[in-house]
Amino acid sequence: MMKEVNITLVTIDEIAALQRISRQTFEETFSEVNSVDNMTSYVEESFSSDKLSCELSNLSSRFYFCFVDNQVVGYMKLNSGQAQTEIRHNHAMEIERIYVLKAFHGKKVGLQLFEEAIKVAEQTRMEYVWLGVWEHNERAINFYKKNGFTEFDQHIFHLGSDQQIDLLMKKKLTHLSNE
Repeated sequence: MMKEVNITLVTIDEIAALQRISRQTFEETFSEVNSVDNMTSYVEESFSSDKLSCELSNLSSRFYFCFVDNQVVGYMKLNSGQAQTEIRHNHAMEIERIYVLKAFHGKKVGLQLFEEAIKVAEQTRMEYVWLGVWEHNERAINFYKKNGFTEFDQHIFHLGSDQQIDLLMKKKLTHLSNE
């Protein structure tokens, strides 16, 4: 049985751990279906210490670690305001990343990160949350649909030299109508 899951805000002092979990989870998720060159290019650029430091320093972005037995097993990145990659609506929050180590898939770790994202969005009085998900990531698409997301658009995601399509999905939050 899995021990208790703890979710904590990532600090700038934890950049090395953030870089490790970012690279490992991205590679575990996508390396089988993408070229080595495109994966290497994307991981080196997107998860460099400089880029992650810049993202961590942005007050409109928040990173969270998910710990099991004092081991980082997943993480997420939330963006609001101008930190959002597309919409930049003042009452919207983007879930830019939720990644979990493959060994912890099916153990509700991703669900707990997702629930934390919704809680943060509600506490900060957002109207909806949105995200982009690769059109071929059926596992993630089904998870988001099951949790109330609907597709509203799509955009191009550059993975190295490969152009891929991400579906944009959003979920309207109900907390405002319950007041």
